[in-house]
Amino acid sequence: MDSDYGVPRELNDLQKARSQYKPELPPCLQGTTVRVEFGDGTATADPATAHIISRAFPHTYGQPLAHFLRATAKVPDAQIIAEHPPVRVGVVFCGRQSPGGHNVIWGLFDALKVHNTKNVLLGFLGGSEGLFAQKTLEITDEVLATYKNQGGYDMLGRTQDQIRSIEQVNAALNACTALKLDALVIIGGVTSNTDAAQLAETFAKRKCPTRVLGIPVTLNGDLKNQFVETNVGFDTICKVNSQLISNVCTDALSAEKYYYFIRLMGRKASHVALECTLQSHPNMVILAEEVAAAKLTLFDITKQICDAVQARSELDRYHGVILLPEGLIESIPEVYALLQEIHGLFRKGVSAENICSQLSPWASALFGFLPPFIRRQLLLCPESDNSAQLSQIETEKLLAHLVEAEMNKRLKEGTYKGKKFNAICHFFGYQARGSLPSKFDCDYAFVLGHIGYHIIAAGLNGYMATVTNLKNPVNRWRCGAAPITAMMTVKHHGRSIGKPALHPATVDLKSKVYELLRQNASKFLLDDVYRNPGPLQFDGPGADAKAVTLCVEDQDYMGRIKKLREYLDQVRAIVKPGCSQDVVKAAVSAMASVTEILSVMTSPSGGNPTNFF
Repeated sequence: MDSDYGVPRELNDLQKARSQYKPELPPCLQGTTVRVEFGDGTATADPATAHIISRAFPHTYGQPLAHFLRATAKVPDAQIIAEHPPVRVGVVFCGRQSPGGHNVIWGLFDALKVHNTKNVLLGFLGGSEGLFAQKTLEITDEVLATYKNQGGYDMLGRTQDQIRSIEQVNAALNACTALKLDALVIIGGVTSNTDAAQLAETFAKRKCPTRVLGIPVTLNGDLKNQFVETNVGFDTICKVNSQLISNVCTDALSAEKYYYFIRLMGRKASHVALECTLQSHPNMVILAEEVAAAKLTLFDITKQICDAVQARSELDRYHGVILLPEGLIESIPEVYALLQEIHGLFRKGVSAENICSQLSPWASALFGFLPPFIRRQLLLCPESDNSAQLSQIETEKLLAHLVEAEMNKRLKEGTYKGKKFNAICHFFGYQARGSLPSKFDCDYAFVLGHIGYHIIAAGLNGYMATVTNLKNPVNRWRCGAAPITAMMTVKHHGRSIGKPALHPATVDLKSKVYELLRQNASKFLLDDVYRNPGPLQFDGPGADAKAVTLCVEDQDYMGRIKKLREYLDQVRAIVKPGCSQDVVKAAVSAMASVTEILSVMTSPSGGNPTNFF
């Protein structure tokens, strides 16, 4: 019901205390003057596909990076914006709810009113459907009062619908035109920000004055690239899940007779599972990326778990906790091929009841091998992006079933002499995403909302708000904006070429954080070094703790870009006509070496090859 949106919440004492918390702003966002420095025009991570993206986005490709500066910054060519005429801005929640989303709107509203009290912020009710239907609620202090630092998306509601078809894009353009919006802010993840880029391009092509920008908010943590270090909601989700996992670990250690198989939300990537493992130290985690890289079959994974159970039994331990990402099922080669065949039949109009009879012989054999409950779940209609309904496929029960059968077989054959294997299964999917956001997510979301206004004030279109140096205190965060097209890639499917889009970032098996996991895997498996981070803390010890993956990785890409520009400026200042011959020779020699190395690294056959799937 539209009438339910924006109504005051009933808050308990903790929620009331949280609603009074005002996040800190980095120095570059303080005051009423916007200072922006523009960098060089952007490219893409994969030079081989740059021409495809530039053709698809001729109006918004190649735009420069934007860095927002503190008042004391000495940057001669910075653009200083002191005049702020009134603007009308629309904001919409797209995709699944993620803790901290309300604070993005609060930060945007706060920035709008700081710079001009006549600015107007309209929230679209019910997500993209509300955008198409032009259903709005004007955001005011009164509306925001009971939603500050609170979880959920219930102030405005949300939708999973894409803004992609011609009809949807036209409806969005018509809404922005009718409401005389100067800007549209889209809050969401990978898919939503791809849609934001397409809207920005279409609006520019049709000379619509509404600028479109995106805010990276997704609990999956998979909107990561050289510009975006993490997403709003990921910190909260991992902390809440880690406490639940740790409670289960304590229970397992107390009862000493159960193996807990826990599936975690996170879509195709395993970022949530990895982070929760590093926070809570369960005995085992099986990442989807590991399975895909090693092409592990169901049999391989089952054997891996059974061998672990047997190894622990030799230490007289008959309990354990195993984490599984929900995307694991699609990473198992034979199951993925089966799903592709099923989805292909769906696209041909074959009903779920008749699919079994039309499967190929090998697919039919695999389908028949699987337990009945998994068969039913694999036959669910695919998502709009043709992926399986991962949240509905009980991978944890499938693996528990297969492990139990194998352990009973080993017990009967005498190759396993321990106690009977007992499994308990859980899916931690919806328990965390409506949580009160962590202090980090409250701060991060509020800052991103402020950056949203800075992007609008700078007249930018097709950009995403970014913050780097996040592992440090707020007063050291670097705020900026990057063109969404610079984050795009193009996937190849055989001979066909996909459309430019943001794609979910998977766990990098060469990263420092994955290496940290591997270094501790044996200890986690055998020694029961369970760690309980406790519930979310908003003050005192633990309140300022940040995700392990954020702190371990050295991700300050934007900072390095700025440092590179400083070095190049120094070279220009030193190597001027009239300097010594030796200085010129040294500069040319060094630059030639650097250029040669970079040319190799950026060639299609070098360090950043095109991804073929």
